[in-house]
Amino acid sequence: MMLSARAQKLKSSPTLALMAKAKALSAQGHDVISLTLGEPDWPTYPVAAEAGINAIKTGNTKYTPAQGTIELRKAISNRTKIDLGLDYNPATDIVVTSGAKFSIFAALQVLCNDGDEVIIPTPYWVSYPMMAELAGAKPKLIFCDESVHFKMSAEMLEKNITAKTKIFLFCSPSNPTGFMYSENELKQIADVLRRHPQVCVIEDDMYNRLMFNDLHVAPHLLQVAHDLKDRTVVINGGSKAYSMTGWRIGWAQGPSNIMKAIGDFASQATGAPSSIAQAAAEQALIHAEPDIKKTNDMLKARLESALTGFATIPEFKVFRPDGAFYLWVDIKKALGKKIGTTSISTSADFCKILLENYFVSTVPGEEFGHEGYLRLSFAIDSQRMSQAIQRIQGMIGDMQ
Repeated sequence: MMLSARAQKLKSSPTLALMAKAKALSAQGHDVISLTLGEPDWPTYPVAAEAGINAIKTGNTKYTPAQGTIELRKAISNRTKIDLGLDYNPATDIVVTSGAKFSIFAALQVLCNDGDEVIIPTPYWVSYPMMAELAGAKPKLIFCDESVHFKMSAEMLEKNITAKTKIFLFCSPSNPTGFMYSENELKQIADVLRRHPQVCVIEDDMYNRLMFNDLHVAPHLLQVAHDLKDRTVVINGGSKAYSMTGWRIGWAQGPSNIMKAIGDFASQATGAPSSIAQAAAEQALIHAEPDIKKTNDMLKARLESALTGFATIPEFKVFRPDGAFYLWVDIKKALGKKIGTTSISTSADFCKILLENYFVSTVPGEEFGHEGYLRLSFAIDSQRMSQAIQRIQGMIGDMQ
């Protein structure tokens, strides 16, 4: 049976594919250290886990409204008010979805027409371009290099907006770099957006509570430009700050007409998110602040340990992140060499040899739109990270 043209364009998630390869090597008996997946290695916080268990025990296991329970939407609204000072009506302005990825996917589906352009700064989260394509839009990838700290500048945004531009999609702190947009940078971007009222914004806030610069939360576009609220969709979820990846719970906040459309779209696709996950997320949003503080303290310690270790590898240039739990690494000095008879010309070559010969799994920069880089996750204990660094040092030492 011939697949549709849409299906033929589909690509599997590169990070999930790499994780699968690492697991296959592990199954063969190899001690693989995975630095690939953006998944916390610490457990779901007890307050959320216990709420999920209680939901099962008390029979809270039925369908919920497609947009999510009103209790969870109230908790999301309250948390957003505390963190960002923004008001969203729980009844009309919030939709809960089966993971934040689906919130972004659905937002693109209900906002984009065929041929619309979605501006995406590079490096980008690996799923953004394909999501835009599946919505019939054209992902317009704007190369943002080290000179602009791998972030979209206001000047670059202005230069790339056309009559076809429908959405500006960005993540702060960024996956994969961990860099956040400052208040001043967001103000300048807001000035550009005011000149182009046809452009909507999707701001992906998945990592905005995991910060290393003593900020409670990353600066937000709507904090400096409240007037853009009627064309901005805010994305967040339980996976990162609350370590609820497997619970598959995310949410979107924004104008009521867009939220209604996302809810209707979800009702025809995934249906309501798990009632159990919703009950757990509600309690996490209300009670997990002490846990998040402990997590940030732990991640800061892991970050410093990793930076110290990688400083011993002169071929690597590691950028200090503002938040999230990734290291963005320039490996261009390690390219153009060989191990034995095998040439290492690209970041993908480097990652392949590192995994197959030294059993450390990483993600090549080309998957994020930047050749010559790696993304490494430090959501892993410092001892295992030290072992990974030793293996990387071994590979570098074997290069000719």
